[in-house]
Amino acid sequence: MPPFHLISPIIAKNNNLTEVYQSDYGILYQGDCLNFLSSIPDESTDIVFADPPFNLGKNYGKNVSDNLKDNEYLTWSKKWLNESVRVLKPGGSLFVFNLPKWCIEYGAYLNQKDMFFRHWIACRMPKAFPRGKRMSPAHYGLLYYTKGEPAVFNKVYTPIQVCRHCDGEIRDYGGHRKKLNPKGINLMDVWDTPEEVWEDASAVDNTEQMWTQLEEVWSDIPPVRHRKHKKRGANELAPIMLERIIAMASNPGQIIIDPFGGSGTTFYAAQKLQRYWLGTEISDTLGAVKRLNDLADGKLEEWESARGKRQIKTQTDSRQLDLFS
Repeated sequence: MPPFHLISPIIAKNNNLTEVYQSDYGILYQGDCLNFLSSIPDESTDIVFADPPFNLGKNYGKNVSDNLKDNEYLTWSKKWLNESVRVLKPGGSLFVFNLPKWCIEYGAYLNQKDMFFRHWIACRMPKAFPRGKRMSPAHYGLLYYTKGEPAVFNKVYTPIQVCRHCDGEIRDYGGHRKKLNPKGINLMDVWDTPEEVWEDASAVDNTEQMWTQLEEVWSDIPPVRHRKHKKRGANELAPIMLERIIAMASNPGQIIIDPFGGSGTTFYAAQKLQRYWLGTEISDTLGAVKRLNDLADGKLEEWESARGKRQIKTQTDSRQLDLFS
């Protein structure tokens, strides 16, 4: 029996959660994140990924308040952070995606909880906008903590960035380019503007492309804005981010938890990479269910393939994702 089925009956006893989707790999509930997390046993999860509302007054639908006072928002955040730490196995990974304003508060709190800081991954915004007497915000923060030393850390590779005008490599790698591993170097902790590093898939020659291992600067995370890809009106993450996180911090057969399910990106990525998953969304779950049903029908979203491949392909395509090679 898959391991997540050992947890799901406990969750099902909570009358405030409604099961809306189930597959061989996971179960999605509709309900409050705290009810969901409190139903999960201690130290039973390998990864918790959290992308909460940012408290910017956006409309996330019924039952969601995104306009709290700062102290109220932090009090609420500490509750789900506490639960997230509790359900993680020793060596498990916690990823939290938010504005730097909140990430710095989260990090200080997690340090007090004896969580092990790994990285602050900076995800560049694609567009700047005027902010009066403040600098234009240029990135979101992705906090990466573990419960002690990480139990899993897999190397994940991305393409070496080249200039879109002259095709030359943008970085010199400290003069050590010739000494790099054939697979490249590790992920950076900043993701740069996707328009500057993505290109049309038809223009890429995969036989000549050089790849670089992930660093803390992640440069290829696009916003989900086009109607073709959006599953809901408010903020939505591209699958490339979740595929990268899950591939890096877990192995097939392990369990991923997402208490803010949104459009189902985490569940899509986990199921595609053969990880078990559990999650909840307090508001509309139709977008998440559609994404999961599409995956079950063999439709793969090509956000996760590098260099801007955005078309849908079927599972009958035998090509392998370069991202995790």
